[in-house]
Amino acid sequence: MFRYLICAASLLLFCQQRYVHAQDSTYAMRLGFPDTARVLILHMDDAGMSFDSDSGIIRVLQQGAARSTSVMMPCPWVPHMVRYIIQHHVDAGLHLTLTSEWKDYRWMPVAGAAAVPGLVDSTGHFWPDVADVVKHASPQEVSREIEAQLAMAERMGFYPTHLDSHMGTLFATPAFLQAYVQLGISHHIPIMLPGGHDSYLNKQMRLSPEQLQQLQALGKMLWQAGLPVLDDLHNTSYDWKIPTNMPRDDDHLRKWRVALYEKTLLELKPGLTMVIMHCTDASCIFQKISDSGDIRKADMLAMLDPGFQAFLRQHGFIITTWREVMQRRAAIQQ
Repeated sequence: MFRYLICAASLLLFCQQRYVHAQDSTYAMRLGFPDTARVLILHMDDAGMSFDSDSGIIRVLQQGAARSTSVMMPCPWVPHMVRYIIQHHVDAGLHLTLTSEWKDYRWMPVAGAAAVPGLVDSTGHFWPDVADVVKHASPQEVSREIEAQLAMAERMGFYPTHLDSHMGTLFATPAFLQAYVQLGISHHIPIMLPGGHDSYLNKQMRLSPEQLQQLQALGKMLWQAGLPVLDDLHNTSYDWKIPTNMPRDDDHLRKWRVALYEKTLLELKPGLTMVIMHCTDASCIFQKISDSGDIRKADMLAMLDPGFQAFLRQHGFIITTWREVMQRRAAIQQ
């Protein structure tokens, strides 16, 4: 996702220079959190993708550290997850989905292939890669599909607390990004966008001053529209590769993943940071979907670990949700 975020920031022509400004405070401070606080949205992607995905997310919501998730509306296990979300008032958004990346486990546009022909391959499913979406789909088709995903959620009685982007596809071009931003602003739903100091993101991606300014400009636009804004984004965990010589039993997976989360969270600066992960209770069936089961299971085990939860308390991290930050933003005058 990072490389698409950089691409979009570099080309974001609709952000006018008048919006660029120096960050004199964090968005967390503006939302009423202490000025030195590291405020985290511990967030689980890919709800609704599979039964194992739902099971892992639900286990963590019931017993673990992460409190936020987002749903892939085109996927087959959405009704199961949405029913749980509604019954338990879960902080849940839409993981806006424009790709279908697995070989034999695929999904189709909510709007229907006839309405968005550029979003589908020869089988009628979403393209597997972001580059294919950029090559074939128009911004109008992207806008039509993400609007359809939101409408589907609302028909089910599911009103998302935020919007984010599966595989970062909505960050792939300025026009896609504009459709994403417009969806959030027009429906007054927060969107995942790091528009603050971006210290961790910058360290990982080495953003240019211009790229950072453009992200901050877009963050200011969202704030002025009455939406909360992230100060930073922690989205590196999916790239943490399991050491080849490490046994893959639960205990080793848990300890390895906890150590990485603790190390990188301590690198965060004060502000509101979204930490993205994929918590899955991966069974033998999940192996038929993807070879990422062990990485995803490690995320689940880390979030369930009592030692990790004690670490968060010990170091004074404040855990929040998209619902809470939107409530805080709504209470603030423009």
